Amino acid sequence: MFHRAILTAAASVLLGSAASAQTEVPFALDWKFEGPAAPYFVAIDKGYFEEAGLSVEISAGSGSLDAIPKIATGAFPVGFADINSVIKFLDQNPGAPVIGAMMVYDKPPFAVIGRKSLGIEEPADLMGKVLGAPPPDGAWAQFPIFAAENDLDMDQITVEPVGFPTREPMLAEGNVAAITGFSFSSYLNLVRLDVPEDDITTLLMADYGVDLYGNAIIVNTDYAAENPEIIEGFLEAVAKGWKDAIADPAGAIESLIERNPAADADLEQRRLQLAIDANVMTDYVAENGFGAIDEARMENAVTQIGTTYEFETDPDISLYFTEAYLPEGGFALE
Repeated sequence: MFHRAILTAAASVLLGSAASAQTEVPFALDWKFEGPAAPYFVAIDKGYFEEAGLSVEISAGSGSLDAIPKIATGAFPVGFADINSVIKFLDQNPGAPVIGAMMVYDKPPFAVIGRKSLGIEEPADLMGKVLGAPPPDGAWAQFPIFAAENDLDMDQITVEPVGFPTREPMLAEGNVAAITGFSFSSYLNLVRLDVPEDDITTLLMADYGVDLYGNAIIVNTDYAAENPEIIEGFLEAVAKGWKDAIADPAGAIESLIERNPAADADLEQRRLQLAIDANVMTDYVAENGFGAIDEARMENAVTQIGTTYEFETDPDISLYFTEAYLPEGGFALE
């Protein structure tokens, strides 16, 4: 009994030491705990972060721009945000310690969502209509490019600032003819509000001339420089979480529901699948790997941003994104 007690105590000490050895890494999401957030919880539940020596706590966000200042100030070492907004932030705050390190939405979900019954079926239909747009919304941030690419006169579109919670309800009630948002979020939120699916028009900006990337894992550059192995381990765990979510979306949603029991599992699984099919598992990612970018495309995206945004300093894509913490060729998701 005495020897068994000593062994048990020793095991407890070792386990306690192992637990204390885990590096805490808070992760700032862009949005609420919905379907596309499931892969990060999968990485927790399947021990992928733990294998990398990390203890990750995920915090919800309040929009695509929300995580950027959190990372730049060092409040969080890693986050998830719209890379185009990061580019503008760095232009306005030269030297701020934030950079993209893993591209997640190879094809951005920026969209204008309208209703056919309110006269919205193509971009030109927005002229003379009321568009509801939350000021911190990543899709709204790119709307001027969408308007320019489709010859829309912004003066002929009435833009009504709306809150995220009221965006889809206002469209469902007919108080606005269209809204800006992420395609997979706004579309299914309208379905949940009993808007008939055949009445919903989704204008994915990427299908109408907007050649931008979407959301990326962003890191605090000071933290990353001091802890490269932590960032590398974090990104590898994230890639494993996405790979599992692609292989088993239903299982991934179980991890999400544990954190958000009030969510509709079927709806969130559908939301996750929409994100996988349209934004994550693109032809480029299938051929070239997950996480990395095409430099020529990024250069073109920056040029396109410059058509509606006046850069204060000369753009330099090396300031916006780095592949230093990714394996060569990115990660395989299949």
